[in-house]
Amino acid sequence: MNELEANNLTLGYGDVIVIDNLDVHIPKGGITVFVGANGCGKSTLLRSLARLLKPKSGNVLLDGKLLEKLSTKDIAKQLAILPQAPLAPEGLTVLELVKQGRYPHQNWLQQWSKQDESIVNKALQSTGMKEFADRSVESLSGGQKQRAWIAMTLAQKTEVILLDEPTTYLDLAHQIDVLDLLFDLNKREGRTVIMVLHDLNLACRYADHIISVCNKQIYAQGKPENVITSKMMKAVFNLDCDITEDPIFGTPLCIPHGKGRFVTEKLKNKIV
Repeated sequence: MNELEANNLTLGYGDVIVIDNLDVHIPKGGITVFVGANGCGKSTLLRSLARLLKPKSGNVLLDGKLLEKLSTKDIAKQLAILPQAPLAPEGLTVLELVKQGRYPHQNWLQQWSKQDESIVNKALQSTGMKEFADRSVESLSGGQKQRAWIAMTLAQKTEVILLDEPTTYLDLAHQIDVLDLLFDLNKREGRTVIMVLHDLNLACRYADHIISVCNKQIYAQGKPENVITSKMMKAVFNLDCDITEDPIFGTPLCIPHGKGRFVTEKLKNKIV
């Protein structure tokens, strides 16, 4: 089982530091979710864990080995990443896109196999994209495109999967479908899943481990019930919230203060 961690990690763009001297350890075989305000560096952190962004200092380790020392192909066999708003070459079909997930496993001795075909078909089926296999990626809706890219990521069949806002462009039903799929992959196959999510209530429902990022550092990390608190919400998001228990799942449920059509006197008093 692959283990992913970072030590003394500093990340940035040009002279702007986004993450400063941060240590993070990703629990193996679990679902970890990064949360935080826009621009806090959670997506930057995710990209660095996949070697898409070179650290200014510090290092990232995969199974105790420096990520920067591994070949691109070796990394692609062990971890897969779905970045925000990926772009496919013009005219590429969904099937051709998903097949790209198998390329790290190909070489001049081992060409396309029945196993590769089976893995691709399973990825298409799992994401509900089999009926779109012959459609061009550019002809799809935003939600369909996202599921096609997730299918490609699944076809890579790595032990570690990193996803940057995988529910972007998806309606609520498809958000649940995608997160249920990732949840099943984790529980059934033990794959480590690392995600950036904006919906805190869904993050609490699916995550084993939540890492909240603020002021270039980790503000809090641990089980959802220990991280998602009114104090954390105020510090990280500058948002007044009540935290209660989800009536179905028993996980933390965040209820933000603010204006609304029906505001009780009790809530009015709290806001005032």
